[in-house]
Amino acid sequence: MLVGDILRKKTSRVVTVRMNETVGIAAKLMRANNISALVVKDVVRSEGNTAVGMFTERDVVRAVAEHGADGINVKVSQLISVQQLVSCTSSDTLEHVRHLMNRHHIRHLPVIDDYSLLGVVSMRDLAAAFDEATVSTPHAA
Repeated sequence: MLVGDILRKKTSRVVTVRMNETVGIAAKLMRANNISALVVKDVVRSEGNTAVGMFTERDVVRAVAEHGADGINVKVSQLISVQQLVSCTSSDTLEHVRHLMNRHHIRHLPVIDDYSLLGVVSMRDLAAAFDEATVSTPHAA
């Protein structure tokens, strides 16, 4: 099974946040969309779908732990490392994506084909796909 197979079953809408937004805005976006991660887009290179990082619930916790209540006013750009965006393509295997997530200790990966953001796959998406594959595979009698 490939990443593209998972994306076809998900909504095509990708929730993003710009680098200059605050943790508070990002947290509200995650809550409103019932998701735990946002794709971060660069303000300067806003043409197309230029993903520069991921902002997750862990980043919200880190902001509050480091800055207290003022953590909600910290800019998203202060909490992500734009040099280390880990991503995958729609033609990658789920095994490869699982390996990337494991190696980098992350739970969400943006899916980028030809510099275009197609979606996000999560550890939960992988688990569901592996479960589905296990259930649909007939067992020898």
